[in-house]
Amino acid sequence: MTSDAAVLDPTNPFARASDLPYGLPGFRGLRDEHFLPAIRAGMAEERAEVEAIATDPAEPTVENTLEALQRSGRLLSRAVSAFYVQAGADSTPALQAIEEEVAPLLAAHSDAIWLDARLHARVEALAARVEADGTALAPDTAWLLHRTRTRFARAGVGLAPADQERLRAINSEITSLDATFGRLLLAATTAAAVLVTDETELDGLPEDARAAAAAAATAAGHEGAWLLKLQLPTQQSVLSLLRDRGLRERIMTAALTRGAAGDENDTRATLLGLVRLRAERAQLLGFEHHAAYVAADATAGSARAVEEMLGRLAPAAVANARAEAADLERALQADHPGAGLEPWDWSYYAGRVQQERRSMDESALRPYLELERVLADGVFHAANRLYGLTFAERHDLVGYHPDVRVFEVFDTDGSGLGLFLGDWWTRPAKRGGAWMNSLVHQSTLLGEAPVVVNNLNIPQPPPGQPTLLTWDEVITLFHEFGHALHGLLSNVRYPSQSGTSVPRDFVEYPSQVNEMWAWDPDVLRSFAVHHETGEPMPQEWAATLLAARQDGEGFATTEYLAAALLDQAWYRLAPQDVPADPDEVEAFEARALRDAGVDLRTVPPRYRTTYFNHVFGSGYSAGYYAYIWSEVLDADTVEWFAENGGLRRENGDTFRTRLLARGGSIDPLQAFADLRGRAPRIEPLLARRGLLGAAAR
Repeated sequence: MTSDAAVLDPTNPFARASDLPYGLPGFRGLRDEHFLPAIRAGMAEERAEVEAIATDPAEPTVENTLEALQRSGRLLSRAVSAFYVQAGADSTPALQAIEEEVAPLLAAHSDAIWLDARLHARVEALAARVEADGTALAPDTAWLLHRTRTRFARAGVGLAPADQERLRAINSEITSLDATFGRLLLAATTAAAVLVTDETELDGLPEDARAAAAAAATAAGHEGAWLLKLQLPTQQSVLSLLRDRGLRERIMTAALTRGAAGDENDTRATLLGLVRLRAERAQLLGFEHHAAYVAADATAGSARAVEEMLGRLAPAAVANARAEAADLERALQADHPGAGLEPWDWSYYAGRVQQERRSMDESALRPYLELERVLADGVFHAANRLYGLTFAERHDLVGYHPDVRVFEVFDTDGSGLGLFLGDWWTRPAKRGGAWMNSLVHQSTLLGEAPVVVNNLNIPQPPPGQPTLLTWDEVITLFHEFGHALHGLLSNVRYPSQSGTSVPRDFVEYPSQVNEMWAWDPDVLRSFAVHHETGEPMPQEWAATLLAARQDGEGFATTEYLAAALLDQAWYRLAPQDVPADPDEVEAFEARALRDAGVDLRTVPPRYRTTYFNHVFGSGYSAGYYAYIWSEVLDADTVEWFAENGGLRRENGDTFRTRLLARGGSIDPLQAFADLRGRAPRIEPLLARRGLLGAAAR
């Protein structure tokens, strides 16, 4: 350990490995000021460990090179994992300042490792010896060697010294701007919450949602009013409920203009900097643009493959959306003769049309979708039926916020598997959206079991009131738990291959598969129970809900594709083609959507440029296509489950063994082929999305 690491205060919770179950960080005693010293000490310690590997006089072996790298950086891993979990879900000004300080330091630290010519030479020597000797490495070790070599190449280890220096500067600037974008967007989204002072405007909003809005207003200093907080996407769930067209317009306008011109938290200069720097980095590394750089290391393989798929789907999706719009326009005319359909009308009148067509009112479903019941008798129940898992809440363990709940997860034989942390409610200090993190990565090399976190952004009801969900929130709960299962069921040797450590366009696949169990009739009957009466959801409602799965797919697919194509448009630019003036952002966006054929005025992208956190503040730059790319695998796998009897332990055990447990220890498409017996087919996705007409294109 270096002297920098040695001076870490021994009272710092990160100074030693946690002695809590499964290595859960000691959040009870953790304070903001503990993070920066621990991260700095962790970087120093890992640099010393890597130096020892790079200068080892012994011939490079798997043990003294690959496995030694896998063992390095434990202090840094503990500190960084806990820091980013807390910074995303319970931020403070102090944490934001730390993030902006450490982001470039961590980028420089990574560059120091992956641009180390001595370390690279050892890995290449090991690879050459393995090839020359015909050494039979274990499959996971062979894949680790391949991925380590790839990482060195993609980091720029082969560049000339001057280019490496520029690359280091670029990486530092990118990480700083990533942090800045996230901070600005959080502030912009919080500030854009819509305050309502006239309760008549809330007509249609259920009582529990109204009470949550009142509590939010009181907490913000607006006693006697109602505060409607914004969710990260363009569409806001309350728009499907509110009858007041003027309020709907205010909410949609607030959502669409976050981070744009006139917003004190304008994100445009920051995002343009990110686009320009990523474009320059891609060209330094020999790629045409950043989209090509990203796709080359994903299952897509090339930016052309991404372009072809998105382009194939867009025309049919837009045609379906136009047909849906015509139906909504007719419903709108009944209320507002002569009015034209607007973006803020879509979800409200989609609900009206669905109610008339299928006699189903989604707002009436909410009393049957209470969070505790959905979690225990839906999400956990399906995991038990499939994988034999059981869950016990650990009230003696705490998370990073009082709202966080900790569950111990037990395997089918009763042995402890890991910890699952759930953080469901929205708050001003939490970034928008829903996501999964790992606090501890499973690894048999290190003897560590998984600790995973799910975050959602559900409005918090007043104390003592139940949390009632929309159907979309139910699906999100199942989706994020699919990511959690990917982490919890990991069974790999190397920590870098644990759980969700797979390509971006594969990582969404297991989570999307897990959504299917929300729709399973047996699971649905288990959790869809009235929170007051205990009565099950009427059978005809459940049948209608299942029958309505394809309703609105034209809208859903078009708004998604618009965002994915917008992401691609930005990241296919050369550095010199990136707009210099922030005022050009909106014009570029409009042109990109028009050129892609997805510029429907009534269907704005799921994320507009200025609040597209996935691609400017998170890890999905040029990778937002991953959701529908993964859905090809998902839809094909849903067919596999159906062909083999659905919700059965045998199926769960097979899916667990051949796919979830393997994490990133194998080529992901090989894992899919091992499960399905063949390469994936797109037809199941086209059928699910109502896009079979696109198949002939």
